[in-house]
Amino acid sequence: MESKAAMALSTAKPFVNAPLVYKGKVRELYDLGEHFLMVVTDRISAFDYVLEPPVPEKGNVLNQLSKFWFQKTAHLMENHVVHTDVELLGSVITDKDMMKDRIMVTKKAERIDIECVVRGYITGGGWRQYQQSGLVNGIRLPEGLRKNEQLPEPMFTPAAKNDVGHDVDITFEQMQKLIGEQLAIELKEKSLKLYAFASEYCAERGIIVADCKFEFGVIDGKVILIDEIFTPDASRFWAKDNYLLDVEIDSMDKEPVRTYLASSDWDKNSQPKPLPREVVAETTRRYTEIYQRLTGQ
Repeated sequence: MESKAAMALSTAKPFVNAPLVYKGKVRELYDLGEHFLMVVTDRISAFDYVLEPPVPEKGNVLNQLSKFWFQKTAHLMENHVVHTDVELLGSVITDKDMMKDRIMVTKKAERIDIECVVRGYITGGGWRQYQQSGLVNGIRLPEGLRKNEQLPEPMFTPAAKNDVGHDVDITFEQMQKLIGEQLAIELKEKSLKLYAFASEYCAERGIIVADCKFEFGVIDGKVILIDEIFTPDASRFWAKDNYLLDVEIDSMDKEPVRTYLASSDWDKNSQPKPLPREVVAETTRRYTEIYQRLTGQ
């Protein structure tokens, strides 16, 4: 029987003495009064379904990577982190060993309902748009681009947040109408600067950041960075050694889960069967590998 510390954490509730405010596919948010407590579980989702079983160490990796990047980018953008020290939470946490690497106490920001996506390479949803129209989020791109090709320059492609279904791709002009011209410009500029910084850092470690997404919030009229940044759940990482054009690149994230589901007989309209043990193990390996390569820890 596995020890409690080695088990995948599917929910934080048994270990947290605070009101649950929000339960997402991976993260849970608790109210501490002045601040929020964000807990990152080992749940994994694909194609809008939360899958079983959870992936051991995934929550720890996501939380610690976000902590790493929030510290690394603090000179570019203020963020929502107050601290990540489980000892400061006292009796709020009932099992500190279990929770110590997966908690983040954050400021209470009002979320801006825009997902800020930056694409450095034409792949994924951007590639599908380009194939159909030659446009990505209303932006005309050069003819003849190949799948996975590096773009002439990184592009900002926002989406309107949708907590129920898929986020909706929108043009920058539509974003300006939704949140205001000056705020839209600020988010675009900050997103592109963050992407440029992380791309250079990752390139030195043999990793390509194909695309990434950010979320921002407002406190007392000031825009700050919230949620998570440059994790395998919020970015598409490619190993430089695996980079090719015109193919589906095996990204450094939950690709084993997506590949397994795509090749199975799952109908995509019902809860999938539990993931095979080897798929879960390979996914854990990938999450820990990207953490080690990015942080050196």
